[in-house]
Amino acid sequence: MSASTKPTSLDDHLEEAFGAPLAQLYVAAEAWTASPPLQRALALRSFLALAEEQVTIVRDTIHLATAADRDPGVLSSDAMRFDAQWLGAALVARDRYTTALGELLRTMPPPAAAREGPPQITQPKIATRAAPGVPPVMVGSQARSPWGH
Repeated sequence: MSASTKPTSLDDHLEEAFGAPLAQLYVAAEAWTASPPLQRALALRSFLALAEEQVTIVRDTIHLATAADRDPGVLSSDAMRFDAQWLGAALVARDRYTTALGELLRTMPPPAAAREGPPQITQPKIATRAAPGVPPVMVGSQARSPWGH
């Protein structure tokens, strides 16, 4: 199963942030029409899907090893220690991908704002006039200092 088809804990947030179902988001990414934030979000989502799958695999391995119907004589402290380390690494990876994807989604503009395009900034024009009684500035031989020289 591809990472793009594995469910993750943040799929609903992705769909809400980008305003489309995951299938459509992946179609846009494959056609290279996706925005850079969407491309990053889908890459993080793929890593999150794999990390969450690892958590599930290790959890299931530990449950099988410690099942009530298993022979307690085959339970190994070395195997349990390894599984605990593996689970710890998988949980750290899952938490980091969840945090990174969550931060990306928090900094995104709402979907409607993203579709409107960049903001249009207009520079106001200020019309000014010289204050009354101030002589115009002269250039060259006509120029005089304010003291009459």
